Amino acid sequence: MDSPGKQSSAHSALKALTSAALVLPGLLETSGLAAETDSVSVQYSRYQEGERDLFNVKNSMDPLQVDTFRLNGDIGLTDRLRFGFNFIEDVWSGATPVATAPLAAGSNRPIREGDTVVGASPMLNRPVLLDSDLNPLQRDSITGEVLGVESRSVHVLATASPEARRQGDFNLEYEWDNAALAINGGLSVERDYESAFGGLSGRWDFNQKLTTLKGGVSYTDSDITAVLDSDAAPYITQVDFQDQISFKSGSEILREERSDFAANLGLTQVVSKYSLIDVNLGFTHSSGYLENPYKAVSVIFVDPDQASNAILSGDVRALLENRPGERNQGTVGVKWVQHIKPLDAALHFDYQFSRDDWGISAHTFEADWVQPLGGGWTIAPRIRYYSQNDADFYRPFLFSFQRFSEIARDDRGREIWVDDQGQEFFRDENFDLVDADGNVVDENAVNARPKIQSFDRDQLPDHFSSDHRLSGFGTLSGGITVSKAFTPGVTLEAGFEYYSHAGSLKLGGGGEDAFADFNYFVANAALTVDLESLDFSMPEDHHTQHHHHHHASHLVPAGLMYAHMMPSATPFMVGYRFNYSRRDGPKKLLHGSNTASDRTVVADGCRDIGCRFAPTYMDRYMHMVEIMYAPTDWLNLMLMPQFMSMEMNLRELEGRPPPVPEVHEHTGIVGHTTGGVGDTIMASLIRLFDLPGHHMHLGLGISAPTGSVDLEFRRTAQQDGGLVHFGMQLGSGTWDFLPSLTYTGHQERWSWGAQVRGTVRLQDENESGYRLGNVFQSTVWGGYGMTDWLQLSVRGVYTAQGKIVGDFNAFNGRSGPMDFPSNQGGHFVDVGFGVNALIPKGWPLAGNVLRFEWLQPVQDDVNGFQLKREGALTASWNYAF
Repeated sequence: MDSPGKQSSAHSALKALTSAALVLPGLLETSGLAAETDSVSVQYSRYQEGERDLFNVKNSMDPLQVDTFRLNGDIGLTDRLRFGFNFIEDVWSGATPVATAPLAAGSNRPIREGDTVVGASPMLNRPVLLDSDLNPLQRDSITGEVLGVESRSVHVLATASPEARRQGDFNLEYEWDNAALAINGGLSVERDYESAFGGLSGRWDFNQKLTTLKGGVSYTDSDITAVLDSDAAPYITQVDFQDQISFKSGSEILREERSDFAANLGLTQVVSKYSLIDVNLGFTHSSGYLENPYKAVSVIFVDPDQASNAILSGDVRALLENRPGERNQGTVGVKWVQHIKPLDAALHFDYQFSRDDWGISAHTFEADWVQPLGGGWTIAPRIRYYSQNDADFYRPFLFSFQRFSEIARDDRGREIWVDDQGQEFFRDENFDLVDADGNVVDENAVNARPKIQSFDRDQLPDHFSSDHRLSGFGTLSGGITVSKAFTPGVTLEAGFEYYSHAGSLKLGGGGEDAFADFNYFVANAALTVDLESLDFSMPEDHHTQHHHHHHASHLVPAGLMYAHMMPSATPFMVGYRFNYSRRDGPKKLLHGSNTASDRTVVADGCRDIGCRFAPTYMDRYMHMVEIMYAPTDWLNLMLMPQFMSMEMNLRELEGRPPPVPEVHEHTGIVGHTTGGVGDTIMASLIRLFDLPGHHMHLGLGISAPTGSVDLEFRRTAQQDGGLVHFGMQLGSGTWDFLPSLTYTGHQERWSWGAQVRGTVRLQDENESGYRLGNVFQSTVWGGYGMTDWLQLSVRGVYTAQGKIVGDFNAFNGRSGPMDFPSNQGGHFVDVGFGVNALIPKGWPLAGNVLRFEWLQPVQDDVNGFQLKREGALTASWNYAF
């Protein structure tokens, strides 16, 4: 048996090795069991793909990118009970492969450098020539000469409207001396996919805590409501999916369900006081709709009457992919962690093998080196290799010897169209839509779609997919993370990893052809606060001298910016601020202070072109990280980066002008989203006077235009998507001056204050041709301390915001009042109700400040036509040390 001294030393080494892993990129994820220290972290990451190889076809679509904001924490509620939480927000945009097709189908002549493609690219639903062995042939469109076999394939790219996903989850763990049990759950919500999940996990320490047995189970229930509105949607033949698809305001909605059950079992063994090994087994069972509703498969239909021809003509069509309804996957993983004592470093080596009943086997090798450099710096390089073979049903494209007819026709040869209730309509000789009696009908009113004529499904495989993620490929990546501990308990890290994805990198060779190759990178930055490492004690002389900074009765409301200064005895503060605001008006818009009818909006809201749509609601989410430093007792410096996201739905206005023929309208009926990094604020607060019970300071700030103002709707073959509405861009696009003047006072449990602040645009216009209006805001508030640590507050706010100056200098759809500069800004009055808490000594999170405020609109007097404001919620956390 090991001696107590050896046990303690080995267990300490285990904790040190485990904590060393936390500086690695992507390891800020919470496990089934909570961490051992109280901590809060915020993280931003960017996933960015490179251009796809379309063989010299100029692609006008931006590659896929994902911006992610994450907030997580782990808090000890008691000596035995811990609580962990995560909040994640992702925003996806850009072009992705929707199918694969023969390169020869893209054109009747060779694709030449300089060719430009917009919308779904480079082809869907095209004819293609084949030789008797079904090899695609290329020919010249002018001479008709067959140029030979073109064996290359190419991805068909498509864009969809940007998507936002929000996920919140929790973990509650109870610990005994040698064991722990945790329950976790959460919800992930996006426009087309909603998942609820929960699970149990536990661990048991034995062998003097040198050995740990761990395991867990989880269950996820998901609802799919896929909006088939990508560029490729008009080309996809939905014969086999008509029972799954419904229609809403002109958009196809595919509704399905899926469920996932997962179980894992693991063993961690301390081998020596400098090394440990961790072995894990996992099993996942998935059932239901396992397809990606935005992925299609190209099928080349060949008329069987051509079978004897030397050259065949194929009809390329796109079908939604069809995967099996179940998937079982097993994994085994081994991790070795070695502490290198002479260098005070740690080496991590991981291997994982997985296999499923779809035929995919995958290997992952990863090595990381964690090297402290002194002075609080740590560097962690890493290398990773992944390889998988293809799924049994993966095919780049398919062949079918049968005729294909897309639109059904009646005995007179007219196309048959059906509405949501199955009523039939017909296209007459003038191409008008008519009913059974020959009466012309309003196409917008009946919302009819072509009736798809089925083909022989039995001539296709039971399952098929051309999703490149199911193909055989390998990825090789290298990355590095650099972290700096500025004070005990506060760490800033930045990481970057670059990946190469290629069929030739598959283990043993034989992967997918080069058309599926691409590169991508992941960059992230994180701020982590270890609350247990911070000094929560407050010296008596400091408490006496700066009492108003450490008494809840004297906290300012959560919605106020630039209203709090720190004394020099606490030179640093870190914090997080969340703001949610909503505008709503499902039936009416405001015009000034009054509601306006749809016909008034149509006539006057869009200058002389006539409004066609109006917003029904707009939600705005803001996450802000606050870092404050006080170099002296009269000066505070602030840095505040932001992450933004917005959502908006539109509706058709009554009496709107008719649609323009052959022009696609971005209706936004099912919603559209934008999101990403917003503007970055840098400010200084200058103390003017600080007397007993009275304080005043001046704020001088600058807003840097780091938020995009050139975001565009997706492009289609019919129309350039154009710039997104003014209010859904991510920033101002200009350098802005942010002055403020704040007064605060207090007497026993009472506190009060006033502030005036403004936003002055320092440039005439941004890169999109306009500048937002200047802003003036004044506010007064009062608060009463219910206890030494809990305060209630109320405040009044007046805001004046000017109209937008200038206009878009690029195409914008001009579909409604939200696209016109005169319909921005106004005068607003609000009342705020707040709750502020300074966690007292002896409690978990002692010394932390939590604040919440709801801002209720009292009066709106808007410029032009706008949605009515429904209110705003602000929640903030900060700690000064």
